[in-house]
Amino acid sequence: MPKEVILAKKYNYLTIAYHSLLVIVVLFLLFNLIFRNDKIAYVDSAKILNDYKGSAEAKKAFQSKAKVWQANIDTLTNEVKGSIQKYEKSIATMSKKEQDLSKQLIQSKQKQLTEYQRAIQENAKQEDGKLTQGVVSQINAFLSKYGKSHNYKMILIANQSGTIAYAREGLDITSEVIEEMNNEYASEKK
Repeated sequence: MPKEVILAKKYNYLTIAYHSLLVIVVLFLLFNLIFRNDKIAYVDSAKILNDYKGSAEAKKAFQSKAKVWQANIDTLTNEVKGSIQKYEKSIATMSKKEQDLSKQLIQSKQKQLTEYQRAIQENAKQEDGKLTQGVVSQINAFLSKYGKSHNYKMILIANQSGTIAYAREGLDITSEVIEEMNNEYASEKK
């Protein structure tokens, strides 16, 4: 093979290698330029649910409803107990027919109490679900707005299940988010 052909092939290989290296460097620089400002962070969902004032207010509203429900249950329970005590005191003076009617009345009140307790439990479960979903919707809307306004590419949610096993220090923005959420919540309440 002539020396000129060998030199030409080496030159082609060097040119290809040089251009390939140049393309790789340009792509690397473009990648860094495009993705350099991407910010990723996470928030602790349990902390937000515990420290967000809107969540605390929803819990108070639920607890006040639960107190009313419990008062109604207590009233019905006392009525049943009173009927049983009245029956036990006067059983000796009652006729067989009166005893049977009193037993039926007590059983009817006990059944009403049981049905009411079941209905209250179901109602409480639904009410708790509505309140929780409302708070979660508020938090998600706020996180979306927060992420856009603070130029985050992604905000992850950490929970007790261990969704995030490790995160570099400084990526947890829970405290800042809670502070801004509570400030916004307080200003909306005024």
